[in-house]
Amino acid sequence: MADSSFDIVSKLDRQEVDNALGQAAREVATRFDFKGTGAIIEWQGEQAIEITASADDRATAVLDVFKDKLIKRQQSLKILDASEPRASGQLSKISITLKEGITSEDAKKISKLIRDEGPKGVKAQVQGDELRVSSKKRDDLQAVQALVKSQDYEFAVQFTNYR
Repeated sequence: MADSSFDIVSKLDRQEVDNALGQAAREVATRFDFKGTGAIIEWQGEQAIEITASADDRATAVLDVFKDKLIKRQQSLKILDASEPRASGQLSKISITLKEGITSEDAKKISKLIRDEGPKGVKAQVQGDELRVSSKKRDDLQAVQALVKSQDYEFAVQFTNYR
């Protein structure tokens, strides 16, 4: 019997993030408490978003609106790497970087966890920015998924290619 396997990845759904950004921008444009504050949220390249407002607290409030929209779209907040509000002339800005992929150190941590605490006969291999987990028994793979979900990592974790 062939091994069953799945991949552990950390990817973001760009379309959902874009939709959340659009919704947040519309809400910021129409909400009364943002009137006259110059609050804007927009893309800055492929993997970055920038929030601009007249004060630090307004910029932070825009970030909270964006986080709410991401949660409603089932996106993990661990994909965001937001800076502290910084002054830029008369304005306050927050830069947000979107994190994607599993670093080799994080992949090694997950692999070690699977080796130490997972069922016997389960193999984990690092493949670029993802981790392939394979075993002869599908029940063992489901146990590994539960084990990885129970850990609190600094990055979002998804399971793909289950076969």
